[in-house]
Amino acid sequence: MSTHSLDGKVAVITGGSRGIGLGIAAAYRAAGAHVVIAARKPAGLAEASEELLRTKGDGDVHTVVANAGEPDQAEACVEETMSRFGRIDILVNNAATNPYHGDLLDLDLPRAEKTTRVNQYGMIAWTRYAWRAWMAEHGGAVINIASVGGLIVDPHIGYYNATKAAMLLMTRQLAYELGPRARVNAIAPGLIKTELARAVWEVREPILTAKLPLRRLGTVEDVANAALFLASDASSWMTGQTLVLDGGATALPIGVEG
Repeated sequence: MSTHSLDGKVAVITGGSRGIGLGIAAAYRAAGAHVVIAARKPAGLAEASEELLRTKGDGDVHTVVANAGEPDQAEACVEETMSRFGRIDILVNNAATNPYHGDLLDLDLPRAEKTTRVNQYGMIAWTRYAWRAWMAEHGGAVINIASVGGLIVDPHIGYYNATKAAMLLMTRQLAYELGPRARVNAIAPGLIKTELARAVWEVREPILTAKLPLRRLGTVEDVANAALFLASDASSWMTGQTLVLDGGATALPIGVEG
């Protein structure tokens, strides 16, 4: 059996109806897992389910309407998953929000609270319920989708990046707290070519890639492949770590022109 096989395992993926979350669900299903995708909008979940069922893989696809920032909905999703499949081997904390662009000193409390609730506390809540329902006794893998923004300074999304930096710290904290039963790791993607980010990359892609050592932006498949590795036995002695997928952006010397 391949060390990347997920045969018979069950994965819950928040924000799983599009972009990176949907790509991870497809990769897991192709590796043999049953996938549960959670998102806020029923229509998007229905479309995602249809797309997944057209892709390679024999695993079941189940959808749950849930807001990642609402702990009671996280608990309900975990309960529904346990009722349907009887286990939760993998949790991907992928859902995130970013309602504010601008300087930190102009940030209002409601948008700060919303960002923190989804990006930081949501990760804790979903992990807690998955842990209590299955992983505490049987083990498992938690993969947190953070951002390379958690490692850098950005002139427009500083608070979002701060929540992602917190996510990286909490990944290490949870790895300590949940070991040896469960492994907890993170992925910090750079700019990924998703539909959601199209306005950012489409017009400026040549400029954005000119300085990158790998000369291209990331794809959903790049992140999905990393998430497959972290969920599988191939990473069985890895916990509390962050995989940076940025095409080499954080490896550039300061002030170097392309």
